[in-house]
Amino acid sequence: MSGTPRSLTADSTIAQWLGHPEGGPLLRELLGHGGFDESTLAPVQQLPLQELVNLSQGRLGQDIVDGLVTAVNGGVPVVSDPAAEARARAVPGRFRDQTVIVTGAASGIGRATAARILHEGGRVIAVDLSAEKLAELAAESESAELVTVPADVTDPEDIDRIVAAAGERIDGLANVAGINDDFSPAHEVSDEMWRRVFAVNVDGPLRLIRAVLPSMLAARSGRIVNVASEAALRGSAAGVAYTASKHAVVGITRNCAVMYAPHGIRVNAVAPGGVATGMAVAADSSEFGGGRVKDFLGMIPPIATADQLAASITFLLSDDGININGVVLPSDGGWSAQ
Repeated sequence: MSGTPRSLTADSTIAQWLGHPEGGPLLRELLGHGGFDESTLAPVQQLPLQELVNLSQGRLGQDIVDGLVTAVNGGVPVVSDPAAEARARAVPGRFRDQTVIVTGAASGIGRATAARILHEGGRVIAVDLSAEKLAELAAESESAELVTVPADVTDPEDIDRIVAAAGERIDGLANVAGINDDFSPAHEVSDEMWRRVFAVNVDGPLRLIRAVLPSMLAARSGRIVNVASEAALRGSAAGVAYTASKHAVVGITRNCAVMYAPHGIRVNAVAPGGVATGMAVAADSSEFGGGRVKDFLGMIPPIATADQLAASITFLLSDDGININGVVLPSDGGWSAQ
């Protein structure tokens, strides 16, 4: 095909930008200023350019992306909606009259999951440590069906507040909140790192599961989705604390699936691979651990967006996953198949 190349927006993929006669040079120039070349973007070429803002964790501002879009369109600002594609894929009414608790809801996968459930007619109890970011979510959604609860999943009293905000009926729970470790192996991991990772990644989800089960048992219906990780399926994706915590999430998932299946309650897990969420890794990461897993992490398929993970999570939370229970679903672009 010939003719004028399609216009570029922040929603165009990085591959489309690199292949564009005007966008490619602009993006390569930007990379060059930072001391990088386009090979740096190989794992994320199928992501929208907009996702670089999240991935950079503040090093690349929204103004830079907006400037690139304006420049490639002849100086004319082009406003895009990064969530438009996710909304287009939404299934209207899929969560109508349902209440779903989503942790980690202020950013990344949790935010995308909460937004999708709202778009599909559900009532969302959005939980996160950051009251400020929850307020941003509320302002963005403008939905009366969104209830924000600033809370710490490691605090038992906060667990009680979350369940109270949900009310008597709780149809679903998405345990998304989690933290990474510093890639430390067993001979280096500190007691503090081990306790903190397990408190957030294991104790918090278990306490919430325990707290929502009475409502689900009474209704003889419920769906729980825990976010595990590719690190739950292999030993070469993180440090010992994070890896062990996500293996524990799988154990909780499978045991609960068996225990509560006769009561109409399904419990599954999603195991993401690389996701463009900007999830923080400790600045002083272990040189030993990081060096050991470096080559394995280099085999990660193209990184996914938070919206793509939300699609997997909401599938399992909905009746579309009616016959799926006790499953650990890799949503990793095929990484687990390697």
